Amino acid sequence: MSEMTQDRRPGSGRISAAESVDDGTAHRKHVAPNGKRPRHTGILLVILGAVFMALLDATVVNVATPTMRTDLDTTGSALQLIVSGYTISYAALLITGARLGARHGFRTVFLAGLATFTLASFGCGLAPGAGALIAARVVQGIGAGLMVPQIYSLIQLTFEGPARARALSLYAAVIAVAVVVGQVAGGLLVSADLFGTGWRPVFLINVPVGLALLAAAVRLLPAGAPPSAKGLDLPGLVTLTATLLLLVVPLVLGHEQHWPLWTALCLSAVVPMAVVFVLVERGVARRGGAPLVPGRVLRSKDLVCGAAALFFGMAGYAGFLFSFSQHLQSGLGESATRAGLAFAPLALGVATGSLTWQKLPARCHLPMIAAACALTAAGYLGIGWTLRTGGDGGPVLPALQLLWGLGLGYTTSPLLTLALSRIAPADASDASGVLTTVPQLAQVVGVAAYGSVFLALADRPGTAGAAGAPPAVASAQALYATALPVAAGALLGALALLPLLRTRERGSAPHRPGDVQQSRRAGRPPGRY
Repeated sequence: MSEMTQDRRPGSGRISAAESVDDGTAHRKHVAPNGKRPRHTGILLVILGAVFMALLDATVVNVATPTMRTDLDTTGSALQLIVSGYTISYAALLITGARLGARHGFRTVFLAGLATFTLASFGCGLAPGAGALIAARVVQGIGAGLMVPQIYSLIQLTFEGPARARALSLYAAVIAVAVVVGQVAGGLLVSADLFGTGWRPVFLINVPVGLALLAAAVRLLPAGAPPSAKGLDLPGLVTLTATLLLLVVPLVLGHEQHWPLWTALCLSAVVPMAVVFVLVERGVARRGGAPLVPGRVLRSKDLVCGAAALFFGMAGYAGFLFSFSQHLQSGLGESATRAGLAFAPLALGVATGSLTWQKLPARCHLPMIAAACALTAAGYLGIGWTLRTGGDGGPVLPALQLLWGLGLGYTTSPLLTLALSRIAPADASDASGVLTTVPQLAQVVGVAAYGSVFLALADRPGTAGAAGAPPAVASAQALYATALPVAAGALLGALALLPLLRTRERGSAPHRPGDVQQSRRAGRPPGRY
């Protein structure tokens, strides 16, 4: 039986995830520079504050774009790059950032990423024109790409057992809540027009927060284990970055530019480039090198199934949140701030689910995730059905949003714990690179795919109102039509867990503690694909 929350009590017979593979590092404790045990609460506050700031920045800018366009007198294409330059560089660097953390130390790279992000935020706030702002946004994304992958590794190597599960639950709640808070914060900061600065506080607010987090991180983050001797794997870095850019760039820019030919060419090249990446990684493993994504990490059934389910869940969340927000603002005429506040029940549901799922017995966790995927699907369909006539949904809408949020909370948090439950500490950085990339790519794909469905239906000929915006009914019907594939995607997340459920029903754990050692004795190189 696969157990995500594991126990070390005498006589329990359970083995902690950190002990599942005896590679010489399983019992290594992180020690603060002064020799004392690190203050876990402080560490968690620092790293979750950093990831909240990074994820907030991905959405907070959207609300400020109209003001930016007027103030900077910029074109639509430049405005697109201001918004998406951050996402593109961030998504492309995540796996590489994880390897850099393993090579140079998680604490060192985390601090470098946080400092880069903070400095770039200052540059964004003072940018004199669109070109400088685009460049600063790209550097911001680089900082986030260095910083965020270290968070999984720091959690994996600092916390054990139930404490690790709680930390990952808080992390999952931060991921979901930051997107909602970003919309509200952006609207409030732009509306306030502090000292006549317009949109600039959207970026400048990061500077004092980033400096405070830097000061706390220097004092609290443990020095930890010595950095790994793993190489950077430059061939893998180049081919993986090319693969991610071929996928992310057209998805981010395609809809606004009406899907020109170059977007189709880029997307058609993704699979061939991914094949090249796999071949390159096999060659690195055969030569005795350290592949950017080791094969033994991808052979973890928990990681693969958990990441697949997480992809479907986060894609649907991002795509429907985008479509729902567009409906509230364009269809119902709500302000950005009021539209953001309307998602408060969603945030409450996510937080509740993320922080309470561990109270269920471990044997119920996998069925719970599958049931929560169905609960999320019901939330999507319920919201779409309730709003289909163009009304505001009344008191039923907050209840349905709460349902949606609970479904997300009972899937995202346990999926993160499941995916890491059998990963050895030596592979923590590589697994963290995969797990930080999957939700980011899922959100890009979700907004591009589901968002395009909504916008195409809401803007179809014959539905535009006098002011050029789709009327409430057309927008509501588009939202309902979008809810159907989003709900189907949520159910696919449950199907992705079937291999683990079947293994559990046969009465054997998906990954026994000796699997890696047995593979080595059988002559299979751990890094081979």
